[in-house]
Amino acid sequence: MITGEVRSAMSTPVWLKVGAFLASIGLIALWVGRGGRLVGSIVIPPEAVVAFLGVLLLLVVVHEAGHFVTAKMAGVTVKEFGLGYPPRLASFTFRGTLYSLNLLPLGGFVKLLGEEDPSERGSFASRSIPWRLIILGAGPFMNLVLPVALIAISLMIPHRSFEGPVYVGQVAAGSPAEAAGLRPGDVILTVAGRPVHLPQDVRYQSMLHLGSEMELTVRRGGDTKMVGLTPRWTPPEGEGPVGITPTMLRGEAREVVVSTPLPEALVEGARRTADMFTLFKNGIQAAMMGQAEAALSGPIGIAQATGEVAMRGGLPPLLEWAAFLSLNLAIMNILPIPMLDGGRMAFVLLEWVRRGRRIRPDREGLAHLVGFACLLALVAAVSVVDIQRLLEGGSVIR
Repeated sequence: MITGEVRSAMSTPVWLKVGAFLASIGLIALWVGRGGRLVGSIVIPPEAVVAFLGVLLLLVVVHEAGHFVTAKMAGVTVKEFGLGYPPRLASFTFRGTLYSLNLLPLGGFVKLLGEEDPSERGSFASRSIPWRLIILGAGPFMNLVLPVALIAISLMIPHRSFEGPVYVGQVAAGSPAEAAGLRPGDVILTVAGRPVHLPQDVRYQSMLHLGSEMELTVRRGGDTKMVGLTPRWTPPEGEGPVGITPTMLRGEAREVVVSTPLPEALVEGARRTADMFTLFKNGIQAAMMGQAEAALSGPIGIAQATGEVAMRGGLPPLLEWAAFLSLNLAIMNILPIPMLDGGRMAFVLLEWVRRGRRIRPDREGLAHLVGFACLLALVAAVSVVDIQRLLEGGSVIR
């Protein structure tokens, strides 16, 4: 879980700033002094930290740029655009806005004039309800758009891959594959209208179509046929949603260099971004049905995973991972949780329902304070789980 902003209406207590500063300095010193080793067997190499901070900086800048640009369009005075959290390292002022670089690199913020006081000229609170909703929603919206661009760039970068015939291996008895008439040795040409180049293409489409019918084009001997089947929500252990083991023969796999032209990359980026929503929804539904483990990761787990993706696959997989994190950040921020954008939007909508009567600033501030405390508690809890997971297996990517 990552949050990307600090609101002036919900100032962080001084003791918390000091504590976070000292804790960060202590962790950095411990990490450097122990050669990248934090606790026991947990090693976070420098590459992982650089990759994590780079991805985090990108997500925060894009998110806050959404708030910044729409606030300027609405005529709201932007007092500060900050990268990182104080203490401040450097700053400059341009057209009435202070741009600051701060020491703690885990986030950023846009500070608007009069977020709770409509009497101030150029204040956020003085703008109409539609404008305030637009300003608050612009950050999550930018994090929804960013994955399309990141995935498109990753597809345009020349990278090595493999492709070749993908065969039906084993077919489980009583599975959707058996009911559809699939047999071992069938060549899978397409799934849900998408070409199949690798076995994971079949698994990917199966997870996208849980509980809904999809069509496969297969070749058997000299004949080509289409079959329909519905991937299962609750398959027996080891069988998977479809009940087949897609395989590729080593001698038939060929290495290719892939680079997608810009127009096709943008279309594919939009499609994969939409796929992420479906996978997210299916993951939640599967967890509610007891068929998947619901997992949260804090900064430690995300940093470890980001470093592993960067070191294992290079830039294209790192961009796709950043797209996944950006989408999660958008969904997280749009939820009606106090302190986050969705929580602020909920109060604006409540004002509209009450026909312009605002919730008292002290009461709204208390709600955001409680939400902030809950978020800190959640981050602490998932960080403990991250550390335990890393101690047990050394990785958060499973």
